[in-house]
Amino acid sequence: MLAFVLNRCVTMVAMTLALSFVCFFIIQLPPGDVISAYAAELAAMGDTSAHDIADELRARYGLDQPFIVQYLKWIRNILIGDFGHSFNLNMPVADIFASRIGLSLLVESLAIIVLWGFAIPIAIYSAVNRYSVGDYLATVLGFIGIAVPNFLLALLLMYVIYLFTGAATEGLFSAEYANARWSLARIWDFLTHVWIPVLVIATGGAAQVIRTLRANLLDELSKPYVMTARAKGMPENRLVLRYPVRVAMIPLVATVGWVLPTVISSSIVTAIVLNLPTLSPILLRALLSQDMHLAGALILFMGMLTLIGTLISDLLLAWIDPRIRKGMIDG
Repeated sequence: MLAFVLNRCVTMVAMTLALSFVCFFIIQLPPGDVISAYAAELAAMGDTSAHDIADELRARYGLDQPFIVQYLKWIRNILIGDFGHSFNLNMPVADIFASRIGLSLLVESLAIIVLWGFAIPIAIYSAVNRYSVGDYLATVLGFIGIAVPNFLLALLLMYVIYLFTGAATEGLFSAEYANARWSLARIWDFLTHVWIPVLVIATGGAAQVIRTLRANLLDELSKPYVMTARAKGMPENRLVLRYPVRVAMIPLVATVGWVLPTVISSSIVTAIVLNLPTLSPILLRALLSQDMHLAGALILFMGMLTLIGTLISDLLLAWIDPRIRKGMIDG
């Protein structure tokens, strides 16, 4: 098992380098750059030195050099903690990450916990009590969760809360706590705001998990080993949780590596609607303005989350399925 983990960590390093090259190549594909847009803006205002200013900025940040030279310089700087400069926000990318990555990961992690914490018990109940009132209710709610866009649900929640309380629910903090130090009062204020984005982000994913796990579990409950265990008198709750649920969870656990980056990318519109101080709106802004250093760092960060999540997924699969664990040990 240890050899497997070490082997995967070495592979992740190689995959990260390959991923960094692809990210840098992608952000270089669109014609022009943020400096070209800045020069065009200066020229529109009548500045005759716009072209010279653009050339000076490109030389300062090395954007006039060949692609491979720019890439090697970019990856070298990342290895020493320098993620470049955001031209659009006019500040170091590392400072942008430092100011937003904590809240981003906290909100997304809470959304994933809520997603799995509610979806798994509902799916198990729905499969065990097939065609019951609870099963039909879970099915209807699941279809609604899949069909309703997250941003529309966010708007509806904001409207309903404002209608009944008269309070605005945007952001993660009230105005007086936005820039305050952490305290019990600020934590409470955060909790009174964060439940809305967490609920909105988790809804669509939870609906898919419910439908997938229910279908897998229904298939497992009809297999001979379940009937044999039931015939031998094993208690129903113990039987369901010990065997069929573990097998039915394998396809879901195998996708853990995609969950966090998918949640981050799918919450961009939701974060804009709710005015959340997370990385999602920054990613959209960087892509639209061709802010290459910021966009490249954010895309690379999401790719690394996928690699880390894939490793976690493999370890969870080994814990759930002894056959996979034995294969890892033998390999």
